[in-house]
Amino acid sequence: MTVAIVTDSTSDIPRNLADALGIRVVPLNVHFGDEAFLDGETITADEFFHRLESGGVFPKTSQPSVGAFAETYRELAGSGATEIVSIHISSRVSGTYNSAIQARSEIGDRIQVHVVDTLQASMGLGLVVIEVARAVKNGINGRDAASLANELAGRARFFGLLDTLEYLHKGGRIGRAQLFLGSLLKIHPILTMQEGVAHPLERARTRSKGIARMKEITADSAPLRSLAVMHTTEPDEAARLADGIRQHAPDGRVTVTQFGPVLGTYLGPGALGISLIRDRH
Repeated sequence: MTVAIVTDSTSDIPRNLADALGIRVVPLNVHFGDEAFLDGETITADEFFHRLESGGVFPKTSQPSVGAFAETYRELAGSGATEIVSIHISSRVSGTYNSAIQARSEIGDRIQVHVVDTLQASMGLGLVVIEVARAVKNGINGRDAASLANELAGRARFFGLLDTLEYLHKGGRIGRAQLFLGSLLKIHPILTMQEGVAHPLERARTRSKGIARMKEITADSAPLRSLAVMHTTEPDEAARLADGIRQHAPDGRVTVTQFGPVLGTYLGPGALGISLIRDRH
């Protein structure tokens, strides 16, 4: 029995790691006006953030089509997979999960597909996918892999520090009054995922205090099973943050990666994030 793992590009898994673990990544769509791109395939994260910072048309993102998932499932079935575990971003912030569900119905009984709604985003999702892919390589079946994904997702956590409220405002997530007040007070919000939806967690008055608080949250969440740091446009700062929390990671392993367009649209340049999965203990 061969189990294939599928996720979507909001997982922000580094490409080399996804390739090494045999994870198939279905891209979301990125739109700048009439221009349409496939996340990670016809536009990179760096290219996206360059266009975002340049101003002009504010981007929009959309879920993969049902056809894109169905084609992926058929390809995997044709290459010898007997089961698929398809693990995705929260259905409360994206239609991606629903596209996967519809694709499963479209291909009928050609292959068994387990679709998982993690209620997570970015590497909160990505870490779950990585852990499940490793478990599949060690021989677990598709049903057990889907159960593991749900169990890990319940212990996953994501939080991100914003450098500016401007992109939340442009994306329609906050009003002009909140933008004005937050900018006046130089607020740096820390966002998290609660029940599958982004929520404000805390407000830091300076960026350095926000980073310090994220380190504290990570320490308070220990012991950990896995840990990742994300950034939109600041790889060096992300590397320093990873070094600052490495002692909480199993064997000191911290995955450092870049936010993609979906969360990046609202987080904006200069954002940092941490995702983790708590240990059972």
